[in-house]
Amino acid sequence: MWFIEILKISIPALIVAAVSYFLIKELLRNQNIMEAHKIKRESQATTLPLQLQAYERLSVLCERLSLPGLIMRTQSDQMQSATLRIALMMAIQQEFEHNISQQIYVSDQLWKIIQTTREDLLQFISMVGEKIDPKSPGQELATALVVMNEKRGADPIATAQMAIRREAALLF
Repeated sequence: MWFIEILKISIPALIVAAVSYFLIKELLRNQNIMEAHKIKRESQATTLPLQLQAYERLSVLCERLSLPGLIMRTQSDQMQSATLRIALMMAIQQEFEHNISQQIYVSDQLWKIIQTTREDLLQFISMVGEKIDPKSPGQELATALVVMNEKRGADPIATAQMAIRREAALLF
């Protein structure tokens, strides 16, 4: 008899305890999720401007690596073809190194596209430069680069700029 009385009190108490445990557990889980979302929003508020700045800087990098502008900034009247070739390759490398820190704010895929663009430009300048007499005036190399670049099917600069725009658009 006293055993039944204890069961009458214990069973409801155990049910209330179990329900309370699961409710509190769910409440704490929801609070943790909300806190994680809050931290993520605060983090994005800090990193979003840095990411946008990285996309802007990489876009400027691409523009500065376009051959017509690069040639205009690098070439002087007294340069020989070999000197211009080296100057162009150094300018590309310096522009790239100046913006290398931007890789932490963009995807690995976009950074690989930027690296591929740089490599493609260096190879293109090297390939065209090999066809020109190293002692010829630099203007001959500059003209050959512009003409050959216009004849190329794919423009690595345009590809990189498109990739930058696509990835930046994902932020919004």
